[in-house]
Amino acid sequence: MVNKLIKISPKDSVAVALTEIKKGEIIYFENKELTSLDTIPFGHKIALTDIKKGSNIIKYGQPIGHALTDIKRGEHIHTHNLKTNLSGILQYTYGEQPPVLSIPQKHKNATFEGYLRPDGKAGIRNEIWIIPTVGCVNTTAKILEKQANEIFKGKTDGIFAYTHNMGCSQLSEDHLRTQQILKGLINHPNAAGVLVLSLGCENNNLDNFKPVLGEVDPKRVKFLITQDVQNEYESALALIGELVNYAQTFKRQTLPASKLTLGFKCGGSDAFSGITANPLCGRVNDILDALGATTILTEVPEMFGAETLLMQRAKDKQVFEDTVNLINNFKNYFTRYNQTIYENPSPGNKKGGISSLEEKSLGCTQKGGYAPVCGVLNYGQSPKTAGLNLLTGPGNDQVSCTNLVAAGAQIILFTTGRGNPFGSPVPTLKISSNTSLYNRKKHWIDFNAGQILDGLSFEDTADNLFTYILDIASGKQKTKNEQYGYKEISIFRDGVIL
Repeated sequence: MVNKLIKISPKDSVAVALTEIKKGEIIYFENKELTSLDTIPFGHKIALTDIKKGSNIIKYGQPIGHALTDIKRGEHIHTHNLKTNLSGILQYTYGEQPPVLSIPQKHKNATFEGYLRPDGKAGIRNEIWIIPTVGCVNTTAKILEKQANEIFKGKTDGIFAYTHNMGCSQLSEDHLRTQQILKGLINHPNAAGVLVLSLGCENNNLDNFKPVLGEVDPKRVKFLITQDVQNEYESALALIGELVNYAQTFKRQTLPASKLTLGFKCGGSDAFSGITANPLCGRVNDILDALGATTILTEVPEMFGAETLLMQRAKDKQVFEDTVNLINNFKNYFTRYNQTIYENPSPGNKKGGISSLEEKSLGCTQKGGYAPVCGVLNYGQSPKTAGLNLLTGPGNDQVSCTNLVAAGAQIILFTTGRGNPFGSPVPTLKISSNTSLYNRKKHWIDFNAGQILDGLSFEDTADNLFTYILDIASGKQKTKNEQYGYKEISIFRDGVIL
């Protein structure tokens, strides 16, 4: 008999439909007959018991909101009869330290073939990046990208310009935030060489930016002010030629998996994201954590409602307090603009079966597995310690992926139940939550977590994904965003533009 429902936790009062269920259809679930009182769309919830008005509705073993009306067993549960429990700023209490994770024996000696940089970091690509200090030179950067790839074809893993619309007319924190993100990109180990391209009169001119950037290796980072030269293309290509020669001094070598830094991101979640793709990433996160690697979880608004589960795993009281500040500062950002803190999930999320922010967050944070939270980062900051780090930032796909790259992620694991072609400057490994999406969007999706619903065990699927990650890191595989050229950045803005 084909399973039509899945229940995540024994405590749950709902199950999720694995296929559309018609009104009046009788389902055999948990050795009982269950009659559907409504048509239940694919991925949506059905009540497994009668639920009184005002009572909590339980999924993932946690409340995802309360019932707006009396709900009968077999009814469709969604935004029409469920409302969030969340409101305002909460008080949190520091608890016990989390357990240390053990390394699975089969992954104990995991390695990849990467590029070891002079600063000890590892790159998984040997690219040249062109980073504009200001949007005014975006087209110049893209023309240089095209010309340089034609001239130096095959000598590196590619030459890429990362354009943006920031860098001028910004004030205070916004200006500094742009500088920090650009600093993180310039320092990224996937870039063997970087050309920093300036106009010359922007707020973020080199005299202003270089003190923020700090000391750099002149063999690796070159600067050009386009207003100061007669032919910016000729001057820039000469500098890029020097960077290409420097990049060619690096060769792949065997490195321990502890040299990896992975970022985690949700994009267009559905009801199965928290059942397949996100907990699958959580298993990989825990393997990497045990191996001494670094992982980064962002999308702070999608921690709301599940933040206490992360706080319980803070490695010490300071990290706990930093996590509290991370959450409360982002809530204050919402209220500063007179916005509802819990105005989420998105229309696409709702269509996919997610009804409240708690439900979305409980699914989203599973990407962090069970690893201790070892650090909390601001925009553009790189982790100071290995293990799981939380990164300040919104849930917007382009902004959060840029944020992760600037923090040093060499690969981003991007889970999705709806699909998204977007890609960041680093390999952006798209993981579908369901097989239907994987089959429909082969040119978007790299890995199918929907195999879990089709019968493959979590353990085998996690092993396959971990091996695939090592292959990507070693250059044996390219992600779809690399194959199709989806490589973009977007910088978070919060303030006045002159």
